[in-house]
Amino acid sequence: MDSQEPDQTPFEAVSATTSKLQQRYQALLDQSTPFVTYRWVGTGVCLFLFMLRILFAQGWYIVAYALGIYLLNLFLAFLQPKFDPSSDELDNEMEDGSVGTLPTKSDEEFKPFIRRLPEFKFWYWTTRAVLIAFFCSWWEIFDVPVFWPVLLFYWIILFVLTMRRQIQHMIKYRYVPFTMGKKKYNKNSN
Repeated sequence: MDSQEPDQTPFEAVSATTSKLQQRYQALLDQSTPFVTYRWVGTGVCLFLFMLRILFAQGWYIVAYALGIYLLNLFLAFLQPKFDPSSDELDNEMEDGSVGTLPTKSDEEFKPFIRRLPEFKFWYWTTRAVLIAFFCSWWEIFDVPVFWPVLLFYWIILFVLTMRRQIQHMIKYRYVPFTMGKKKYNKNSN
């Protein structure tokens, strides 16, 4: 009797299947890249469903609070430039000529705004966080009893203070992270 070895071990079979699934998932993500509005509408719908779940279930406020803090953190990274003009490391890198900077004077050359967190990654991590929070809202272990008005009040204070600091930073270093309100130049104008 000949015992024939299988072509693949179980570990290799699982690894190959996982690899195929990851490739399909990445292909779907790549195909969704140009559809910015549809992606954000989908995320908004998921967030709305999560809020309805929290409202009707009357619980899981700590999950909603954690989601709010995480989304605030992502939003701040989305608003900030990749290279912070106030850091000392930037000055050292500028001397080497390896990093572009935002103009701080009117006679300096325009450099495009590069975000610390690109829009696609911002959407991806936001959607993932909302879906994880929605999933957690179905498990009793995550329903920690808290007095929700205190969490809401604390989150609002944190949002206002953080955004005030971010806006002051934007004014000080003269950058606008959005294309609305920026000057548009014609091809023919010099």
